[in-house]
Amino acid sequence: MRKGTFMGHCDLLSPALKHQNIKIRAAITVHKRVAIALWKLATPDSHRSVRHQFRVGKSTVGAAVIQVTNAIKYLLKSRVVTLGNVQAIVDGFAAMGFPNCGRAIDGTHIPNLAPEHQATEYINKKGNFSMLLQALMDHKGHFTNINVGWPGKVHDARVLRSSGLFQKLEEGTFFLDQKITVGDVELPIVILGDPAYPLMPWLMKPYTGSLDSSQDLFNYRLSKCRMVVECAFGCLKARWLSLLTQIDLSETSIPIVITACCALHNICESKGEMFIVGWEVEANHLATDYSQPDSRAVRKVQEGAVRIREALKTSFMTGQATM
Repeated sequence: MRKGTFMGHCDLLSPALKHQNIKIRAAITVHKRVAIALWKLATPDSHRSVRHQFRVGKSTVGAAVIQVTNAIKYLLKSRVVTLGNVQAIVDGFAAMGFPNCGRAIDGTHIPNLAPEHQATEYINKKGNFSMLLQALMDHKGHFTNINVGWPGKVHDARVLRSSGLFQKLEEGTFFLDQKITVGDVELPIVILGDPAYPLMPWLMKPYTGSLDSSQDLFNYRLSKCRMVVECAFGCLKARWLSLLTQIDLSETSIPIVITACCALHNICESKGEMFIVGWEVEANHLATDYSQPDSRAVRKVQEGAVRIREALKTSFMTGQATM
């Protein structure tokens, strides 16, 4: 990030990071601790390597990462990971081909070392230890809601059902009560997911199996909008390469680090910070050792969801849906 962005956020984090000088030595400055943490998060470097880069002790590197990511979670997350302008997001997805869509949802696995307790719970389908990050994205690929900390063995649908987000979507309190009519069916603001999620009136997912042309078109429209999630996860991991290594922290600290990286992603995106193509190349190289497991499709359907999806499918074929 540019110097102005870095300095501005050091000021915001300062209340949580400012230490008193002691007689033996002066406390490391806020700016240096933030720089150490960002360097560690942005590279696959070991603590030893970062230690030499900044000429500090190895334990200082670990402490800086924990202190700074905690400060980002408690002081910055609520500022930058927000619901946003719902109407602007709905308009953005409509321009991409899907009407009354408020978000896209997906999950990604972050590799970690085997925890001391319940290690088998963290083994995903690829046989790697991982922790799940589930996120809602807007049409620009900004994180608007995150749920992190579930073991890699857990299915995406269970993560969603166990979240406060699910409860709000079920109650109809997460979005405004803004419905449109498609054919003879009322369509609430929906989120878009992959086959790993249940089909619900507020959650549209692709058709599976042998498809006709109208189902193919529906899947194309949905997939086109959901690409923002995959691109955002790719940018997140390319900027913060530590998420592609086995994070050597406790089960309680890893979610904080992942949360901080999501907040930093939003900051970089909103500030228009540079993204170098070479980062993605390095990320893809690191990711070869930790490929994402495929989630099995969920067949559960909530009443009314099929009618909504069928109405959307028909409207896409007849050209009646918002473009």
